[in-house]
Amino acid sequence: MSDPETPPLRVLLANPRGFCAGVVRAIDIVERALDRYGSPVYVRHEIVHNRHVVEKLRRKGAVFVDDLSEIPAGAMTVFSAHGVARSVVEEAATRSLPVLDATCPLVTKVHVQGRRYAKSGRTLVLIGHAGHAEVVGTIGQIDAPIHLVSTVHDVAALPLDRDTQIAYITQTTLSVDDTRGIIAALNERFDDVQGPNVSEICYATQNRQTAARDLARSSDLLIVVGAKNSSNSSRLREIGDEMGVPSYLVDDGDGVDPAWLDGVATVGVTAGASAPDELVDSVIAALRALRPVEVDQLDGAEENISFSLPAALREPRQAAAAE
Repeated sequence: MSDPETPPLRVLLANPRGFCAGVVRAIDIVERALDRYGSPVYVRHEIVHNRHVVEKLRRKGAVFVDDLSEIPAGAMTVFSAHGVARSVVEEAATRSLPVLDATCPLVTKVHVQGRRYAKSGRTLVLIGHAGHAEVVGTIGQIDAPIHLVSTVHDVAALPLDRDTQIAYITQTTLSVDDTRGIIAALNERFDDVQGPNVSEICYATQNRQTAARDLARSSDLLIVVGAKNSSNSSRLREIGDEMGVPSYLVDDGDGVDPAWLDGVATVGVTAGASAPDELVDSVIAALRALRPVEVDQLDGAEENISFSLPAALREPRQAAAAE
């Protein structure tokens, strides 16, 4: 129980935080599919990297599978927001599975860029993390060899001549700040490098990282709400650590350790792009159970972006407007 005589704990909320437009669209696709076609709806891999979101959809009738072979013939199928390889798309077509593609449009944009660069004859470099679902999908979407780099040291180790014509693309959960050094290393190592303008890298990732830095400057402690397997959530925690602020990644309020608050006057709270507001609320509730709490929100970038749903799920009026 909190002591009423204890000075209030100031809780600062990052802005923006939590769901991005791509995540909203992906979840909406699963929910609308359940409403329209009934359960079960099969989703290949986690729709987004958040256990709470996945469990909530599972309770509504979504079934999450690792492989298309687990999906019965004719069952409604959804591809996750991270995107899938062409081989998965082709397998679904071969099995005549009805598919709703929840791939984030910004991820699809990376696929298109990569194919364009490969068609022009350039050697492709993908800046990203090995094994991440988006990286696996991107590599499988492009019919050309791809060199994956995660660090400046990886650039130095590329088995390519200096005069190789290079084009780079990036994992969308990396920000301008994450990729700047690697892009600079590519330009230093090779004579001819092309790539997307840094402003084209995912707006949501950059906005949340900028907000996390602003938050860390004003906080004694940083709590990031998000899943351990969420790349963008983990990066937010790393930013706090880099700025010298004790930083922790929690799934929800149950992950808050009372010992973290010793000597702390201001706690900054933010959330990864796949974490819903209700989980932020649970963290605030956990803090409130320990100390009196005053909640403020920082100013930040306004996000008014939304992505359209697949045509099969649009209301008739929305479909007509889109056409």
